Amino acid sequence: MEKAIFEMGRSSIKLPMPVLISACYAIAGTKEAQGPLAAEIDQLLTDDKFGQDNWEAAESQLQHEAVKGVLEKTGLTDKQIRYVFAGDLLGQSMASSFGMMDFHIPHYGLYGACSSCGEALGLGAMAIGGGFAGRVICVTSSHFASAEKEFRFPLEYGGQRPKTSTWTVTGSAAFLLTASADGAGKAIPLAQITGVTTGRIIDMGIKDSMNMGCAMAPAAADLIRQHLEDFGRTPEDYDLILTGDLGEVGSKALVDLLLEQHIDISQKHMDCGMMIYDLEKQDVGSGGSGCGCSAVTLASHILPGLQSGKLQRVLFLPTGALLSKTSFNEGNSVPGIAQGLVLEHI
Repeated sequence: MEKAIFEMGRSSIKLPMPVLISACYAIAGTKEAQGPLAAEIDQLLTDDKFGQDNWEAAESQLQHEAVKGVLEKTGLTDKQIRYVFAGDLLGQSMASSFGMMDFHIPHYGLYGACSSCGEALGLGAMAIGGGFAGRVICVTSSHFASAEKEFRFPLEYGGQRPKTSTWTVTGSAAFLLTASADGAGKAIPLAQITGVTTGRIIDMGIKDSMNMGCAMAPAAADLIRQHLEDFGRTPEDYDLILTGDLGEVGSKALVDLLLEQHIDISQKHMDCGMMIYDLEKQDVGSGGSGCGCSAVTLASHILPGLQSGKLQRVLFLPTGALLSKTSFNEGNSVPGIAQGLVLEHI
């Protein structure tokens, strides 16, 4: 079969037309309100339960509020959105299901662990680039307390956290993708997606659930290497190579893994998990993680930089640890995944 003209190398595509990120809305919790990005986040909670009876309902409300915020910024209604691509960390993606239910938008529920923001944006961009939609919303969320209950221990247990651990961000961000600026309502587009690199599942046999950064770093390294090969680029072709959830420990591992392959990203790399918190002043271990980590950082800090022209081209790659309570308790290792997007100034 003849290769499609938009396929780039083994794992990437160059979109047939740029897909616009036309609006976004970020909401985050009380710990994030104490971090360095607080002033740039659209809405900050004063109560991490968000007025709900439990943590899971609070996370659903985060997603609902994020999508509502995007619609209000653009002046669009839910009936004008073709699809929503939504994901979270909870079992059966329940935060997305209950959070999106009232909008009545045709729904794709996703799970890529903490890489779900990249997965949602990549699939949304392909839907628009392929001519299957004119407007889509991509939304992901995470909540510290619901994630602790889902993957580790209830907060009442009072478990101790090692330095290698990361702190799940309480937050959500929604993004409106459109085929043209005319579809953005009253919003001014922020940036454009020009390429997508889909990651592979990489398993290096790590079984420490408190060291997600090192479990995910090999997947991030694999995606970066493959992306640069597919597009015929070097790290110098980017203003920023932004991982999502590696934290301090995982970021060091990523740089070292790529140096072994003669790829030096040390001057270009940053990690959302190290940007959303102050690692010296806040007790967050190695940094932030969760579906909300990369989403909130992208919406609040990176997209404004692309819109202003301070950043011209960014490789954005959220990372995910593909474990569950069942797999971990059965003694399985923690595979990693990354999803990549080329974001450019318009």
